[in-house]
Amino acid sequence: MKREPSFIEALLPILFLIVLLTLNFILFDDTLAGANQVALLLSASIAGIIVSRNGQKWEDTMDNVVRTIGSAMPSMLILLLIGSLAGTWMISGIVPTLIYYGLDIINPKVFLMTAVVVCSIVSVATGSSWSTIATIGVALLGIGKAIGINEAIVAGAIISGSYFGDKISPLSDTTNLAPAMGPEPTYLPMFGICCTPRLRA
Repeated sequence: MKREPSFIEALLPILFLIVLLTLNFILFDDTLAGANQVALLLSASIAGIIVSRNGQKWEDTMDNVVRTIGSAMPSMLILLLIGSLAGTWMISGIVPTLIYYGLDIINPKVFLMTAVVVCSIVSVATGSSWSTIATIGVALLGIGKAIGINEAIVAGAIISGSYFGDKISPLSDTTNLAPAMGPEPTYLPMFGICCTPRLRA
């Protein structure tokens, strides 16, 4: 007989994942050195067991998984292209070139403001704060270090500009993923107002 999971059952896979990731962090100094993928798979297995115990059919579960992945697919493709862009910039020598010419062009008096503006523009164009930080951000950090500005302040300017641009970019993966996963609002046309959100079927 099919039934809705209780609050504890719904929370159990998340708690299990948090415990495994915490153990991973304690056992390995570098979080990337541990088996994060194993933790995710084990947590998914716990969720599968709970779903099975509640009488959910395997076909219905797979349909829900496919529908959820399909909703997130545009953001995944954007993220894939952004990763390719960052790798291309690093391999082709664009970052060292930016450092070389940046030392000649950028005025040290307005360097921090320039870093914020440049990172914002690049982040809007690419749609990713992380790629901006990994490409133009590395170059700006090198320039800031060369002209004697504190690295923490330069990093703050880079991150501020990158995240600002990412949030206003129409190409941003997170900006596209949030409305794709969120509920659809219902409207009252005669009053022109929005009512209680209606969850996606």
